[in-house]
Amino acid sequence: MKKLFFVFITIFLLLNGQIISTACTNFLITKGASADGSVMISYNADSHTLFGELYFWPAMDWHEGDMLDIYEWDTGKYLGQIPQVLHTYSVVGNMNEFQVAIGETTYGGLPVLHHQKGAIMDYGSLIYIALQRSKTAREAIGVMTQLVERFGYASEGESFSIADKNEVWIFEMIGKGEGEKGAVWVARRIPDGYISGHANHARITTFPRNDSDNCIFASDVVSFARAKGLYKGEDKDFSFSDTYAPVDFEGARFCEIRVWAGFNMVSKAMNPYWNYVKGEINHDAKFADGTPNPNKYATNRMPLWIKPDRKVTLNDMTAFLADHLEGTELDMSKDLGAGPYGNPYRWRPLTWKVVPGDDADLKKMAKKFKKDTLVFCNERAAGTQQTGFTFVTQSRSWLPDHVGGVFWFGVDDPASTVYTPIYCGVSRVPQTFERGNGAMMQFSENSAFWVFNQVTNLAYTRYNVIHPEIDSLKTVLETKYQKYVTAIDMAAEQMYKIDPKTGREFITDFSVNTANALVYQWKDFYHYLFMKYMDGNIKTPNPGHLNPHVKQPGYGADWYRRIATDTNEKLLVK
Repeated sequence: MKKLFFVFITIFLLLNGQIISTACTNFLITKGASADGSVMISYNADSHTLFGELYFWPAMDWHEGDMLDIYEWDTGKYLGQIPQVLHTYSVVGNMNEFQVAIGETTYGGLPVLHHQKGAIMDYGSLIYIALQRSKTAREAIGVMTQLVERFGYASEGESFSIADKNEVWIFEMIGKGEGEKGAVWVARRIPDGYISGHANHARITTFPRNDSDNCIFASDVVSFARAKGLYKGEDKDFSFSDTYAPVDFEGARFCEIRVWAGFNMVSKAMNPYWNYVKGEINHDAKFADGTPNPNKYATNRMPLWIKPDRKVTLNDMTAFLADHLEGTELDMSKDLGAGPYGNPYRWRPLTWKVVPGDDADLKKMAKKFKKDTLVFCNERAAGTQQTGFTFVTQSRSWLPDHVGGVFWFGVDDPASTVYTPIYCGVSRVPQTFERGNGAMMQFSENSAFWVFNQVTNLAYTRYNVIHPEIDSLKTVLETKYQKYVTAIDMAAEQMYKIDPKTGREFITDFSVNTANALVYQWKDFYHYLFMKYMDGNIKTPNPGHLNPHVKQPGYGADWYRRIATDTNEKLLVK
């Protein structure tokens, strides 16, 4: 029965649509760098076909000889079987009952290393299996690397954030390609007091060889590269990222820039890396310290981690995930693509081509860059419309595990979602967020994903007037929830000392009721916004009168000037 239960769960995932998560953003915060002493990681799971829902696996006992079916997380494709362990731990979302949390971003890396025949461990399966089998971040890394070594790696290059209540690690892996099973990898513990991040590009460069407390790696991580002709030089000079995933314009401009933006919010030391994240990558003959660069590595990359100027708060974490490059020359709300209402979002594709034709400015540009066709890009910020789900985890060592881990969860656009608290020790999840309540092509009136998408997509039509209302209510609710959690912590800790079962029921009821109430409040909020802003108007109540007050702000002076310049006399009133 237990084996059939897990098969049912995996088939359920398959039937609820394909999940493709290849454009995500993570930040990692150590105890010494966080405002309250918690270890935190964050994750935007970004995909145009990812349905945002809250996963849950209860703790289970299994029999000797039970097998676990593996389905690829992105596609639902059946990959094979592995032996099940005798006991698996409870997991809600991407956090388990021991406060272990895992996030990821896909970086791809060298295409020749992407595929290996017969491999069955994809990155998504690695995450959720490791959560069910690990009590610490270090254990999770061990589980993942052992599974890949035994059963092969079935994904492209991947970066993982792995946290527990004491440590946080960045762990990067890439397969060995056809002809050899497994993967090469490096994992580094973020020094206490520092923060790190990754966003679809490998970030571990050189690493210490004799510091197993803080750095672990595959025994052949360098020798494999040499054998493939990818590296020459001494072991100490080997860079994982520059060898297996060399950074290019897109890697910097679309990926590294998201990490830079988060770092920049809490550090004044990021300006020297601005040109790099804009896509200007140097490959000097020597590094800044004078060391030769025979492998032509990038020489102006930003650091893997930084020490923030101040302690990082939970609100900082959600702000990192919602950024649109505000305050920089690439602010997405400022250029023509933002439209008349300053919308900091761009519909796909991410890049597009333009043939200069007779346009003088474009012809001049084409001549400068010696190209017949010009390729342009939208910015790819952390805050993006295609987020399926988003979270921030807090692992807190001073509380019992079931109470110490809080999984702050949201669906859809991180700039417009509300992060609701889910304790890691819950025994069930909210009906409005649970799997099976809607799907990407199945609308559900009380699904959190669809309710939040209704509000957010309405805001995209007139962002500068609608989004401030969303942001205001979001702030009120998240502030209230954070205060609630402080009180719930104290009560739940005492309950666990008296009766753990009652304590778990208490945190479950709080988590479920808070999340469900949020969704129904957000549903009413959509009704209010739709009535107020329909048809290009802004309507407010007019007490004592049948009809409301109506304002018609139009497009704004700047946009009207652009229209006049573009149309010349065509719209002129004569």
